[in-house]
Amino acid sequence: MKPFTIAGIQMKVSATQSNLEMMKLKLDIAMNIYPSVQMVMFSELCAYGPLTYYAQEFPGVFESEMQAMAKKYGIWLLPGTVFEKSEGKIYNTASIINPQGEVVKRYRKMFPFYPYEEGVTPGNEFCLFDVPEVGRFGVSICYDMWFPETVRTLAVMGAEVILHPTMTGTMDREIERSIDQTMAAVNQCYFFDINGLDSGGIGRSVVCGPDGRVLYEAGATEEIIPIEINIERVKRSRELGVLRLGQPLKSFRDHMGDFGIYQAGAEHPYLESLGELIKPTKLDNLTALKQKESDIQFKI
Repeated sequence: MKPFTIAGIQMKVSATQSNLEMMKLKLDIAMNIYPSVQMVMFSELCAYGPLTYYAQEFPGVFESEMQAMAKKYGIWLLPGTVFEKSEGKIYNTASIINPQGEVVKRYRKMFPFYPYEEGVTPGNEFCLFDVPEVGRFGVSICYDMWFPETVRTLAVMGAEVILHPTMTGTMDREIERSIDQTMAAVNQCYFFDINGLDSGGIGRSVVCGPDGRVLYEAGATEEIIPIEINIERVKRSRELGVLRLGQPLKSFRDHMGDFGIYQAGAEHPYLESLGELIKPTKLDNLTALKQKESDIQFKI
């Protein structure tokens, strides 16, 4: 195999001031400690935090600073995401920069975390890029992975490694860990889920291999996470099966026309019956309680 090392950087993120200089410092530290690293990725909304108030235009200062850092060290760089201002809309956008300092792709998050990520427009294009003589990489952002069709589409398009910057500061991080493992296993790929700290999340970044096993799980402190990958493990898994057992990508290929819910024009009455996408409120709890009391009186 040709060795290829990816380093995730789990760092503290401020919501009220730029984290750009700290990202550059962390990158300097990472490359001095681990000069063999060939790709570095940060967490979602790492540079400017979770407020759309700090949305940036592209191209701009953020990208140019990150381009200079990628070129300085001759590495591939996914510097997390930032909120992007474009034609009156805001997107949650990741840039992919090559070792020559060129932006080769931008990816807009397909599934903003509604109803909480208010005012953010979803993207509509998948993101893949090839690292010569290594493999094909796909990009997914945070809530995207809760919709397995997104990662499955990347795998069907040939992605062997999924880079997944996230910003999770909530109590569902344990659930996300299980999704990380599932996405890696059912798509037979590496899965790098890098989270932030403080205003950027609660850490616990996770890296999984193509059999779904956790290769590394970070704690809740700042960490540099260098993982050497072996794309041959992906190829062998896809050829012979997960742990030499299930071959989900081949089976999906052989039955992918059987899913009627994805057909254009299909109706979904049950999904329509679920109501609007809302934030739970105290009023909702009170309404539910009154309904329960009404049900009890009716039964009596």
